[in-house]
Amino acid sequence: MTVDEIEIAPITHPLDATVTPPGSKSITNRALLLAAMAAGRSTIEGALFSDDTHQMVAALRQLGFQIADDQARGEITIVGTGGTIPAAGANLSIGGAGTAMRFLAAFVTLGHGRFRIDGNDRMRERPIGELLDTLNALGAHAASERGNRCPPVVIDRGPEAFAGGSASIDASTSSQFVSALLMPAPLWRNGLTLSVKGETARPFIEMTLRLMKRRGIATRTDGETIVVPGGQSYASGSFVIEPDASAASYFVAAAALIGGTVRIHGLDADSVQGDIGFMHLLAKMGAQVRFGRGEIAVTGRGQLTGVDVAMNAMPDLVPTLAAIAPFASSPTRIRGVAFIRHHESDRLRALATELARLGVMVHEFDDGLMIEPARALHPAAIDTYDDHRIAMAFAIAGLKLRGLRIRNPGCVAKTYPNFFEDLAALR
Repeated sequence: MTVDEIEIAPITHPLDATVTPPGSKSITNRALLLAAMAAGRSTIEGALFSDDTHQMVAALRQLGFQIADDQARGEITIVGTGGTIPAAGANLSIGGAGTAMRFLAAFVTLGHGRFRIDGNDRMRERPIGELLDTLNALGAHAASERGNRCPPVVIDRGPEAFAGGSASIDASTSSQFVSALLMPAPLWRNGLTLSVKGETARPFIEMTLRLMKRRGIATRTDGETIVVPGGQSYASGSFVIEPDASAASYFVAAAALIGGTVRIHGLDADSVQGDIGFMHLLAKMGAQVRFGRGEIAVTGRGQLTGVDVAMNAMPDLVPTLAAIAPFASSPTRIRGVAFIRHHESDRLRALATELARLGVMVHEFDDGLMIEPARALHPAAIDTYDDHRIAMAFAIAGLKLRGLRIRNPGCVAKTYPNFFEDLAALR
């Protein structure tokens, strides 16, 4: 049954909880592609089962890959083809899955035929022109079907093998453009020498390179240039997916906001996810953070100090920070994230609008927000813009503000289908 709106139950006592978030979406979708490019059977353990990963699995099946999934065990098995795509063209629809759109656009250079990739209405508004430009500079025939540098995109591949080569890309809109090009590059005859321009979420690029290295791929980085030699091959085998650091952010933010301790099981300082940096940000705001072996513990006093921070390295956590910022004793300034206006929603505008609905003074800038401490908050129903991160972030504010309601809570299925159940169990 679809629920139009839910009210968040406040927590009035210090927390003492252990949470195991679901598997990382970013790692799951990368692992699926790396396994598809290896030769032979690979098993992805601890995989995330959500709308975004379902879209990637469905697209790979349509491209001819053999995939079996066992949601009860959290496993996906895929038989890779060693760098070829079985289907001779395909018409793919990936809904609102941005990683699938960007990653598949470069991945299909390994195939032959006409590949069309489309999405939902919001996806058709999200820019992809920089990636298409770079693919074309490398010799692909990639186009925005409507000529507006947004999906649907069409990649026409002839009978010859895609060679790769040297190119540059402006990644200020999305680091996923870079990751999309890096992953198939070892299988291109000439590999890839890529000059990356523009301020971007660099930790996501580093995540991609580290995952590629684990599967046997050599790369090197020289300043802003990344070199991936061609003629390499991916190793098949077992992939173990870390819990999602973005998902963990909501629960550790709750500890900082309310007080008490939340322990995140399965994550530690060695995580490949840049979003682990949110723990250090909470420490600056007044929480205590302890990194253990396979666990992170955050203890809050229920007292926060505002921060002035560039969030381009962890843009998905802007909503989490913005939702707890009104409860701080000093202003919070968020900088360097103009590109999140092109995510599942215009996140800066959405956050400013919904915070104001609660009575918060917010200053909106092209690249971020200034959020003032709230003298008096009043409950309201939060519009979520079909954006999972807006819904989950404001739910954390509802743990402190009685009467806060979340509209369209089902949108969290994009990355965390059981979020509200896990939130209700937090005590």
